[in-house]
Amino acid sequence: MSVTLPASLAAGRRLPNLWDLAAMICVFGALIAVAHVARGTLVPIDAPGATEISLDPMRLPEYAVRTTLRMFAALIASLLFTFTYGTAAAKSRRAGLVLVPILDILQSVPILGFLTFTVVFFMNLFPGQVLGLELASIFAIFTSQAWNMAFSLYQSLKTVPADLNEATIAFHLTGWQRFWRLEVPFAIPGLVWNTMMSMSGGWFFVVASEAVSVGDNTWKLPGIGSYVALALEQKNITAVVWAIVTMLAVILAYDQLLFRPLVAWSARFKFETTAGATADDPWMLRLLRRTRTLQLAGDAISRFAGALGGMRLSFASKPRQVATQQPSRAVDMLCLALLSAALLWIGYEVISFVSDKLVWWDVAEAVGLGLITLVRVAVLMVLASLVWVPIGVWLGLRPEWARRAQPVAQFLAAFPANLLFPPFVLFIVHFHLSADIWLTPLMVLGTQWYILFNVIAGAAAFPGDLREAAANFRVGGFLWWRKVMIPGILTYYVTGAITASGGSWNAAIVAEVASWGDTKLVAHGLGAYIADATDKGDMAKVVLGVVVMSSFVVLFNRLLWRPLYAFAQRRLTLG
Repeated sequence: MSVTLPASLAAGRRLPNLWDLAAMICVFGALIAVAHVARGTLVPIDAPGATEISLDPMRLPEYAVRTTLRMFAALIASLLFTFTYGTAAAKSRRAGLVLVPILDILQSVPILGFLTFTVVFFMNLFPGQVLGLELASIFAIFTSQAWNMAFSLYQSLKTVPADLNEATIAFHLTGWQRFWRLEVPFAIPGLVWNTMMSMSGGWFFVVASEAVSVGDNTWKLPGIGSYVALALEQKNITAVVWAIVTMLAVILAYDQLLFRPLVAWSARFKFETTAGATADDPWMLRLLRRTRTLQLAGDAISRFAGALGGMRLSFASKPRQVATQQPSRAVDMLCLALLSAALLWIGYEVISFVSDKLVWWDVAEAVGLGLITLVRVAVLMVLASLVWVPIGVWLGLRPEWARRAQPVAQFLAAFPANLLFPPFVLFIVHFHLSADIWLTPLMVLGTQWYILFNVIAGAAAFPGDLREAAANFRVGGFLWWRKVMIPGILTYYVTGAITASGGSWNAAIVAEVASWGDTKLVAHGLGAYIADATDKGDMAKVVLGVVVMSSFVVLFNRLLWRPLYAFAQRRLTLG
């Protein structure tokens, strides 16, 4: 029996209310603020105030908006990259043979390396305009956000349970429908947490991304990163405190308005057959449900997305059967040969570029410094895993506590290492300590959070029925970790560890050189080598340092993380 509401009552439910008015005021106010700030990107570089930074705290709201806009512009580009590159690498075995190694190389290139080689290109798109500098900065932030998101989607698509895939075949879903109705929903929880980590990763490198250099010219784009750099240069503690407060306010704002509702929404896609622990909906989500206009708009978008995902596009509707193994292996060998040829050509070009200015001793020096940084990265990875894996599992299994810890974790993950330079430099100088040892903890800021966020996502996605089965069989203690939880989160942990190791190498450029006013401390390592070469404009050494760093990261991934990831995949498939 169906019940039809009176026309007047149905119309009343569609009429705007006071919540709609408040929401519209906030939306239009935000758009006006964004438009006002964005005008600064459409002026010449030499215009008054275009690239000038002031430590006046009253300028911080404007700087915060500009930095946040760069973050979200880079985040949108990262999502587009994730759903194209990550999907291609996961869905095509042959494409994965090429795309995954390239992704390893890309995530190993430090942010200064990308800035060095891409600034001229973006500036030539808009000669003499601030917009060219803005695009270069956004691209630099993109390089600190995209890789872990792509790895997250790749990991999820490769670990979709076989029985769910078989169900899509039984229901005759096309490849398009299977992607949007099964694979993307299965990937949503991990992708949401990695998106949060990407925003924090962008904040971590915000100082480097807002300083754009070409030759002897350096421009500092208005933003919190440039504000922090100037405050540290002038030893202005008050300005540093103002920058920290502003960062905290911005992170809390987008956590409450965006990521907290997203995490609550992503809980709908948890794969389990029994009801698991849930937390109350966040206040922002409840508020949006009271706004009738936005609710109608959301329903329309939902219907459109459902219709788009339900289109019966016929490509790759079923898993293709391989007739013989020999042709497949031949094509695989051809792909690997092409990739090897491309790498050899790139290696030849690099050697030709640096051979005129460098000698073999320079190569040996860079490799030796890389080994020192490798030891730091390995030690910090072990320590971060021992600390954050148990904490991440505990939070992931308790959604309410995870939401309480969410903004704190985001703020700590976003905290730039530069802001810790004053206490570290003063502490090391006062006690005459070794910079090689005591600057190392700064690198952990770029290491631990990838592991924590991915472990939380893995534990949150762990099926509740499996936990209940373990409890019924009285599996506990170390056996519970070894047989239940570690296998369940291993693919998530490896995804976080891969990006964590790459993030640590990038953080070395920031952490191995610390300055406070005229006092500058330098630790021995490849990060300091690249930072020094960048400051001196020595392109040959910058290229050498980037190549050596990329080689270390790729070898580390190939020899450790990739075999461990393959092992985790096999365990999950067999389980």
